[in-house]
Amino acid sequence: MRDLVLGVDAGHTVTKAVLFDAVGRPVARGSGSLPLNTPRAHWVERDMDDVWRTAHQAIGACLAEAGPDAGRAVAAVGLAGHGDGLYAVDERGRPVRAAIVAMDTRAEPVLEEWRGTPIWSRALELSGTVPFPGSPAALLAWLARHEPGVLQQARWLLSCKDWLRLRMTGAVATDPTDASASFTDMRRGGYSPELLDLYGLGALADRLPPVLACDAVSGTVTREAAALTGLTAGIPVVTGAHDVDAAALGIGGSTPGELCLIAGSFSINQVVGERPVVDPRWQVRHFVRPGQWMTMSTSPASVANLEWFLRVTGLPAEQRDGVHEVLGREVEAHLDGPSQVLFHPFVYGSPHLGPTSGTFLGLRGWHGRGHLLRALMEGVVLNHRWHVDALCSKLRITGAARLTGGAARSEVWSQMFADALRRPVVVTEVAESAARGAALLAATAVGLLDDATDPRAGAAVLRRHEPDPDRAAVLDEAYEVYLEALEALGPVWARLNAPEA
Repeated sequence: MRDLVLGVDAGHTVTKAVLFDAVGRPVARGSGSLPLNTPRAHWVERDMDDVWRTAHQAIGACLAEAGPDAGRAVAAVGLAGHGDGLYAVDERGRPVRAAIVAMDTRAEPVLEEWRGTPIWSRALELSGTVPFPGSPAALLAWLARHEPGVLQQARWLLSCKDWLRLRMTGAVATDPTDASASFTDMRRGGYSPELLDLYGLGALADRLPPVLACDAVSGTVTREAAALTGLTAGIPVVTGAHDVDAAALGIGGSTPGELCLIAGSFSINQVVGERPVVDPRWQVRHFVRPGQWMTMSTSPASVANLEWFLRVTGLPAEQRDGVHEVLGREVEAHLDGPSQVLFHPFVYGSPHLGPTSGTFLGLRGWHGRGHLLRALMEGVVLNHRWHVDALCSKLRITGAARLTGGAARSEVWSQMFADALRRPVVVTEVAESAARGAALLAATAVGLLDDATDPRAGAAVLRRHEPDPDRAAVLDEAYEVYLEALEALGPVWARLNAPEA
């Protein structure tokens, strides 16, 4: 009997494949890591064939863990993946260049030209968002100037999960959540010829993939993909969603007005709404349910900073309890008193205009790694607070915030979120939220659930963190210094960036 669903979540550095039962309880898991390549300053890319190889190996590992014949029990596959960036393929479905991911900033000069012009204001009015360096509009405009041959060869301009679907099924499609990254009409839906022309990209209209519902069957597993993964040829593959939307579904954070925080490679701070509210500090995109919008204020400035820090300083020697537990204990030993060291978590970018960069301030000879780790964690949380404060300035947000992503694995870090935001933070038992959301969409598509928010698939609460008044006061003070330093360092960052420019 086919009563299991597979959710695949392809993030920036890790791809996860998780097998769930029909109500979203995990059965088995597989994963694989893929490095980001930086062949030049500001470039962040991935080999597209490696992206597929990592995905099919993760699926194979997941099914192997589940036991013999697990592939035959899978009723459908759901897909989620990182948003924005660009995965371009030719007529045969082969990559025409390396994938560009959303952390790439090569297109910043293009944005400098657009800011302050009618392009900027009209894009916000029509699409609900202004471009950032890693968005499709900015990247395609950059390619048109610097690599026009790529666009001449390209037949389809895809997002990450849509590339995986092409390899799994041979079918080309996308969904409303990924399609609304740059080129769809915020209110009416569908691709907007005016938006494409606004960016000077009208000639690429026929290279945008067809848009299907998130819970629609968009293809079936090919024999080739079945042989690589262990799945059964012919089973349905569902369109799926941008990973942030899938994660909200996965942790039960898709109720309108509820704040959902994803602390992963990106700082994602989002609220589902029943009407679009536009502001340049955030993006308004279509949600998985028609007639609802996802308002998300984001930046590439969250847990990726910790991954960078550990790469350049080395992992802790003690690993048996997991890296987040080890680091949590190290930071906890340095939590007394005010914040002595400040960190701006902008190693890969920020939500602020200008050439910001990652910065430690206040270092003294008596500070050790624990002080740096505390500063890093606090800096990530304060960046999330900047986004949440922006959302709260215009949107009605009620109740606790739901937290997922790497930071949610750390009790110390999760508590920092509650303290900095001065609101309760809930962490659910869901370990792989985007994969679970994709799987729930797959279960809906084949009739195992009535809806992706079916009450039978609710997410159980693992921890609830209440804000501590004393720690909240410490982080309020740290936030004031954080903002003052942000403003003061603008000219310094600009001078440091000048040689690269």
